[in-house]
Amino acid sequence: MTAPRSRRERPAKPALTRAGIITAALAILRAEGLSRLTMRRLAHELDTGAASLYVYVRNTVELHAAVLDELLAEVEPAPAAGTWAERLEAVLGSYTVVLFRYPGLAQSALVARPRGDNYLRLVDTLLALLAEGEVPGEQAAWGVDLLLQLATATAAEHADERPEDRDEWQALAAVIHDASPEKYPHLAAAGSDLLSGAPGQRLSWAFRALIAGIAATPRT
Repeated sequence: MTAPRSRRERPAKPALTRAGIITAALAILRAEGLSRLTMRRLAHELDTGAASLYVYVRNTVELHAAVLDELLAEVEPAPAAGTWAERLEAVLGSYTVVLFRYPGLAQSALVARPRGDNYLRLVDTLLALLAEGEVPGEQAAWGVDLLLQLATATAAEHADERPEDRDEWQALAAVIHDASPEKYPHLAAAGSDLLSGAPGQRLSWAFRALIAGIAATPRT
């Protein structure tokens, strides 16, 4: 019969910290994907009870927001060359690419509200570039939200595409191609151009259109 072992002889577990919890969460995300990043799975990884984690992270949404903030460190800074609008588009493009690297995170980012240093640095960079373009501050303040929403929604739409999505896209293209000119004259006139362009090309145009609109549209 094995003799009981005193707790004092067992190696002490590292103390829980918010930073340690986020580090472990990032490791799970990279190895297993966002769907496996639950409070229970995280507690198991840290050899603790799920209830202990809620002292540091209120819920899964806050956990995802904290993880997203850590990943925003991967967003590249604004390039030195180019106009303010081109550099702004480059930063937004880099943000979108970061979300593409982690399928599922983009969907979470639609509701998560990161508030760490990396998120604040990203917003400050966007505001600085809008200010460089002499966009009025009140328009820039609302415009940043629109720009990030566009980037996040685009990543959420495309980051976790399935093989059957291509078939659905082709079915939609066929319906538009066969639309009756008598019943849908404007749709038929636009035709295949409605679905034309590579995703990156369309996103670049959308960024430029939105940036121009923010600069030109006063708040009332």
